[in-house]
Order: sequence, then structure tokens, then C-alpha cells
Amino acid sequence: MASQILFLGLIMLTCSIAFASDSSPLQDFCVADYNGPVLVNGFACKDPKLVQANDFFFSGLHLMGNTSNSMGSKGTLVTVAQLPGLNTLGISMARIDFAPWGINPPHTHPRATEILTILEGTIQVGFITSSPENRLITKVLEKGDVFVFPQGLVHFQRNVGNGNAIGIAGLSSQNPGVNTFGNALFGAKPDIPDDLLAKAFQVDVNIIDQIQSKF
Repeated sequence: MASQILFLGLIMLTCSIAFASDSSPLQDFCVADYNGPVLVNGFACKDPKLVQANDFFFSGLHLMGNTSNSMGSKGTLVTVAQLPGLNTLGISMARIDFAPWGINPPHTHPRATEILTILEGTIQVGFITSSPENRLITKVLEKGDVFVFPQGLVHFQRNVGNGNAIGIAGLSSQNPGVNTFGNALFGAKPDIPDDLLAKAFQVDVNIIDQIQSKF
């Protein structure tokens, strides 16, 4: 009898692990209460009686982002931080504008898969598989093309045309997060020790100091 109970317990534990995932919403919506006193994974819910249409509305994706920067690109985000109605819904989006030969540098989204649709221009995209393979998977996309970047993998986009380019990205999280590798490694506060980075990249410390000075 004891062995049967143990066996059933192991089955239940295995099933609970196999089916573990983010919880589905337990109500129609949970509009983010940015000023709520309760700290939760995400945002606490606004009183449903106080919810208005504007809680589910965002305007501005028709506007071009300012690409006059060192990367030549600009992302306009629509996450739960901009659109409170996204809270608990597990989805967000962004418009990405590119100047000619502008880039969205190598980065990851720790909490989301990204799917990118090209609205204008010609954009080279790519992602890198996990170690030890570190395989680069890349393709040049044209207007109307769609490409997906798996969650957590390093990826990038680059405008390879002589005109402006636009992409719309969908992300499978209300708060996908972003880690841009240049900023994370060379712009950390406080600095990552330069001798550590020099050893990691197999270069002289002076090169690391020069790169850090740009961030």
C-alpha cells in the first residue's frame, strides 16, 4: 500500500512539473494600478469599476521614432508600462524605426519570444543558438516578411537599404525586458572589472577601458 501511495505521489509531482506555466487570467482583465501599495509579480489590479476605455488604448505608433543616435534606430514600446490594460495578458508590441544602415544591436528579451513584421525597407535579422553550437541563423527580410526570435536568444536587426525601414514586433510578455549586450557588459554601474572583461574577450585591458568610456 505504501509503495502504491508513493507511486501515485511521484506521478502527481511529475505532472505538476510537466504542466507548470504562467497562470491564465482569472478574470476578464486586470488593468495595472501603477500606484497600488501591493507588490506583486506584475502590477496589482485597478478597481474594475474605475476602468475606462483609455486603460486599453495607446496612440502613437504611426509616428516615426527619432533615429538620430549612434545606433541609427529607435524602438517605440507598447508594454504594460505604456498600456495598463496589458497587465496579466502576456503580450506587448513595439515599432522599430531604422535610419539607412541603422542597427538594433545584439540583445535578448529574457521573458519573451519576438515576432517581427517588416512594414518598409530591407532588414537583415539574425539570432544565435545556445552554446556550445553558437550558430548564427540569419536572413534578409523585405516588406511583408515575418521572422521569429526564440525567447532568450541573442538577436539583432540591421537596415541594409539606403532608405528608412520600419518593423513592428509582437512580444509574448506584458513586460518582455531587454538586455543589450554592449550596454550590459560595458555600461554596467558599477563597472565590471576591466581585467575580467579583458580575459573574457582575450584582449588588452586598454581596449576594454576604451570601450567602457563610450558607455
